[in-house]
Amino acid sequence: MPLVPLTRINDLPAAHWDALLPTQQPFLRHAFLAVLEESGAINPRSGWAPCHLLWQEEGQVKAAMPGYIKGHSMGEYVFDQGWAEASERAGIPYYPKWLSAVPFSPITGARTLGDASALLAALPAFLEQQGLMSAHINFTNPQANQALATQSPWLSRLGCQYHWHNRGYRDFQDFLDTLTSRKRKQIRKERQHVAAQGFTFRWLDVAQATETEWDFVYRCYANTYQVRGRQPYLPRAFFSLMAERMPDAVRVVIAERHDAPVAMAWSLVDDSTFYGRYWGCLEEYEGLHFETCFWQGVDGLIAQGLQHFNAGAQGEHKLLRGFEPVITHSWHLLRHPGLAQAVDNFLQQERPAVEAWAQEAAELLPYRR
Repeated sequence: MPLVPLTRINDLPAAHWDALLPTQQPFLRHAFLAVLEESGAINPRSGWAPCHLLWQEEGQVKAAMPGYIKGHSMGEYVFDQGWAEASERAGIPYYPKWLSAVPFSPITGARTLGDASALLAALPAFLEQQGLMSAHINFTNPQANQALATQSPWLSRLGCQYHWHNRGYRDFQDFLDTLTSRKRKQIRKERQHVAAQGFTFRWLDVAQATETEWDFVYRCYANTYQVRGRQPYLPRAFFSLMAERMPDAVRVVIAERHDAPVAMAWSLVDDSTFYGRYWGCLEEYEGLHFETCFWQGVDGLIAQGLQHFNAGAQGEHKLLRGFEPVITHSWHLLRHPGLAQAVDNFLQQERPAVEAWAQEAAELLPYRR
């Protein structure tokens, strides 16, 4: 069969995988997927069993999709737990399922690499052969949306995130000048308050960073989960391996007070977008979170000439500071006809509510009109 499951990304040479990428978005690079697996963040014990799909013709890889077999819905940011609970109550198994997404990251991007039309057409038969109850493709880009829209019986789901866009700003003040007077004063006051508490910020030289610095980064990251009684998704090894394998893509800003590190934000970049991913602090200070995670990122984005800031899921507080609503897409294929119909009915009701919120949110933006 031309459809080949790959249980280790390293079983395919990096050059073969990366040749299929439409862009160099860091989350899809062979190196990133390999770091997730090699660090132990992704493995069958954690409920994320690698199952990348390849489509081969005459011994050549023509298309691929990153993917995982899952026995739960954690770390996905497209919330289908309600579907799973309803399914189980009806006596319909919901797991295991196949998911194409970036683990632990609600980042829109390519999911169908190369010409994946034949791969998508073969996917329902693959699910049945493997005993998988459903397939889910999260945070798809326009090209994937177009490909999936022609593939019945995939169900489309919408979500909403908040992204910041660089409209040719020379510096942060240039951005502030586009806001209403009240919001401009508020943001300036917030940033001044953080500085008045004694905070300074520095960007880590990723290629030269020490293990002590990565220890600090991990302590901050892990603390964000541990204070809520949860275990962090990523192990310590992930951060060192990313610095080793993808130093060109990693950005880390450190917040220091009286020359001691207090907080950090870990991000990735490509040639157009700054992707804010992980934050953490050892002590809480008013205004420190937004300054470290977002305004420092905006400063860096403008300085580097990048165009977009994808700050991930949730956070209507971003909206009031100029992060604009963006519709996100996911696609779902459920093998059980009754469950598929019930989910379709739910999505038909959810869609107009999401679209209405995105329109309403746009009216709340603080830009001058």
